[in-house]
Formats: sequence, structure tokens, C-alpha cells
Amino acid sequence: MESKYRIGQKVKVKLTHEQSLSLRDSSVEPYAGKSGEVTDYYWISPNAGQAFFIYTIRINDENRKTIVLHEDEIES
Repeated sequence: MESKYRIGQKVKVKLTHEQSLSLRDSSVEPYAGKSGEVTDYYWISPNAGQAFFIYTIRINDENRKTIVLHEDEIES
């Protein structure tokens, strides 16, 4: 399976309708609408033929914070 986004690609953070159900330590809300760049990605395959991608994104702001997002939390 191929990832939807590539290292170096410019992306934008978006909220999903399931955001309140997330088990995250912190919220994605402060980054919603901000742009960033994919710096790395990983995938897990819990079942044969099924893959989930997780992306490391460097936010383009004064702090250049790096966050980790699921594929459905970013858009090109």
C-alpha cells in the first residue's frame, strides 16, 4: 500500500468529525487550518491487506513545532 502524502509535501491540518473521540494526549485543534510539511511517515498493518499511515508534520509557524497526525487529519 502506498501513502497518500510524501516527505517534503506541503499539507494543511484539518479537524475530523471524530476529534472528540480521540485518545490523544493533546488536541489537534490549535493547529487546525495551519500549513506544514511532511517530514516522515510510518504505517501499521493490523490485518493483512489493511494499512494505516501516521505522518510527522512540521508546522509552518514561528515555533516550527513537529506534530504527529493520522492521514484523515491532513489535506494537500
